[in-house]
Amino acid sequence: MIQSLKRQKHKLSTPEGQIEVLDDVEAIGIPSFDSKLNDMGHSSLKPTNIEIFQVNVGKMCNQVCSHCHVDAGPDRKEIMTKETMQQCIDAIRDTDIKTVDLTGGAPEMNPNFRWFVEELRAIGKDIIVRCNLTIILANPKYNDLPEFFRKHKVNVVSSLPYFTAKRTDAQRGDGVFDKSIKALQMLNAVGYGKEDSDLQLDLVYNPAGAFLPGDQTSLENQFKRKLQEYDIVFNNLFAITNLPISRFLEYLVRSDKYQDYMDELVNAFNPMAAEGVMCRSTISVGWDGYLYDCDFNQMLELKVQASDHIADFDIKELTQRDIIVNQHCFGCTAGAGSSCGGTTV
Repeated sequence: MIQSLKRQKHKLSTPEGQIEVLDDVEAIGIPSFDSKLNDMGHSSLKPTNIEIFQVNVGKMCNQVCSHCHVDAGPDRKEIMTKETMQQCIDAIRDTDIKTVDLTGGAPEMNPNFRWFVEELRAIGKDIIVRCNLTIILANPKYNDLPEFFRKHKVNVVSSLPYFTAKRTDAQRGDGVFDKSIKALQMLNAVGYGKEDSDLQLDLVYNPAGAFLPGDQTSLENQFKRKLQEYDIVFNNLFAITNLPISRFLEYLVRSDKYQDYMDELVNAFNPMAAEGVMCRSTISVGWDGYLYDCDFNQMLELKVQASDHIADFDIKELTQRDIIVNQHCFGCTAGAGSSCGGTTV
């Protein structure tokens, strides 16, 4: 039996008071995600390997984006301690896990962020940092981040909702587009995204509403052409589907688009995308050290079906676990698929 939470409740505050959205067949009238997998011949969804070690180092952020599935913002106090970071280092030191993916919030706001990067590089790990760009300009103490990233050969993955100010600012706040452009120019200035450079700069696109992203290659070509007007270059664009959790779920419910969006995701279910979901090759670590199948399960507090804290990290057990699935998983299997690295098929 696939591990799933049949009646996951999301409590939302609305002008009419608190309501609950149930992620189950009875509530929204669609097939369950595990039944789709059963149709494919999977009695459970298993990892293929653990290649990416994704760590949320805290939910504090200098922005409050409308689509944020982490519900991050300046008022969040959840911050990973140095002790937990050390447990992460010790857990993967002698494993074949090569890539560590640092996320938040704004991961750079963790007071031990730079120490963590340095220690991870010291044990030979490749590092991805999911940077919101504006953090580079938020405070003088962050202005040297491009140089810090360059020094440690960090792969910078940056969210840029669109190549115009109107759409970007609508999703992320007034003035974000202009600050993002300036930050990208600063990253380019130290070598990021250049053809003759090994410094990787990737952008992330999320749809602005309740619809699936367009073709990733076409979007990448559009972004590259439009950003050339600002003398900006980058390597890849990742098109990521908005999953129906947290702030985006609240938007869907308040705009009466929840049912339609779920129908769209289900109707676009792609078995090939289901085979390549990121949870099969990733383990996600919460700010408090608890382990999850993916970043989205982390936000729903659905811990792994195995030893569930970094202090008890057991890579063999984790590789053999059943992955927890639920209705939000339709977001990763719709169309060309979706992952933290963009489309999967």
